[in-house]
Amino acid sequence: MEQVVPEGFILNKGRGPYTTHNGPFYINTSVDPWLHGTFIIDRHCNGAQIAHGGMLMSFADGICGHAVYKATKTAGVTIKLNSEFLSAARPGEWLEGYAIVNSQKDDFVFCESKLYVGNRDVLLVNSIFKFHFNLIEFKTISLSKVFNSSAIGAHLYKERALG
Repeated sequence: MEQVVPEGFILNKGRGPYTTHNGPFYINTSVDPWLHGTFIIDRHCNGAQIAHGGMLMSFADGICGHAVYKATKTAGVTIKLNSEFLSAARPGEWLEGYAIVNSQKDDFVFCESKLYVGNRDVLLVNSIFKFHFNLIEFKTISLSKVFNSSAIGAHLYKERALG
């Protein structure tokens, strides 16, 4: 069966080697928010013949990265990604998604993404991106700002910092 890419979508070129290998991924920039899509193919699937959770999270992460850059004109790195799996995506299905930047505070951008097949939600993601990333800052200062947003996170940060 021939797969026809929906109208308005073009191949999303110029991505990194990891994402390029996992594709092909498509983008529609004629709408706001931008839409991203891909056909689920065999290499996207796990042993149960449904899209692997890691593939879905990677796809959503890339969509969030595009939204963050579009909103801020600055590239960031993902420092937190929470996922909720709602249903499966199967081989041959067109998986589509979008992301929205909710807010920005200092060098942190808060973003959410939704993946779906038709009217069936597949994955919801909430993420935090960080600008001006460097490993030492990430290990010390950044985690305290991010984790202090939750009691569990603050506890984990203090436990590791005081360790």
